[in-house]
Amino acid sequence: MIPLNIQPVRGTLQNARLPLTLLAVLSVVCIATVISPPAGRFNWLLEVGPGLAGIAVLLAIYKRFPMSHVVYVCVFLHVLILVYGGFYTYAKTPLGDWAKEAFGFSRNHYDRIGHIALGFFPALTIREVLLRRTPLQRGGWLAFIVVNIALSIGAFWELLEWWTTLLVAGDVGEAFLGSQGDIWDAQWDMFLAMVGAIVSLLVLGRLHDRSMAALFARAPAQAPPALSAPPPHAA
Repeated sequence: MIPLNIQPVRGTLQNARLPLTLLAVLSVVCIATVISPPAGRFNWLLEVGPGLAGIAVLLAIYKRFPMSHVVYVCVFLHVLILVYGGFYTYAKTPLGDWAKEAFGFSRNHYDRIGHIALGFFPALTIREVLLRRTPLQRGGWLAFIVVNIALSIGAFWELLEWWTTLLVAGDVGEAFLGSQGDIWDAQWDMFLAMVGAIVSLLVLGRLHDRSMAALFARAPAQAPPALSAPPPHAA
């Protein structure tokens, strides 16, 4: 197990190069896809908006709480998945239609990929926050809590889909729900978010530790100035 010396760090310009590069690429992708998406701009916003809100939070806290580079790459990849789904709607993505024809699936399964991603990519963000902001140490309890938080996010997303479908009438609401007639769609989606989080911890846990260790080495927080000894009293 890679030793981790958890310590406060500050956001620096040098450490921001990779996240800023990813943000620039993602900005171009978002601008290009929001202009005239086949699913409509409102559906694009519904699908991609939560990811953009997450990026806004990361930007706002960067100076006092920069994350490891692995987390920023995960956020980047996750938002790309959201953008692709929001551009076409999850039920009509060309990739999902191709897989449906190639493997004889009964439906377009791209939304399943989206819900696996909902657990897989945020799991490392959750893990890092818990390691750096709570007394939790690496081990079974940390993994258990991370997976349960990811499952809670998946469950909340199902509630969000339900509320949105009730409020937004017509095709946009149905497209956002994306059940495609599957009565067990909500249960599958929550289960896949949980599976995604478990796989993420198993596959990327050590890489995440190395990335955090590199962050602590690159951007240590300023140590408070030492108190100087009082001058001796004049005789």
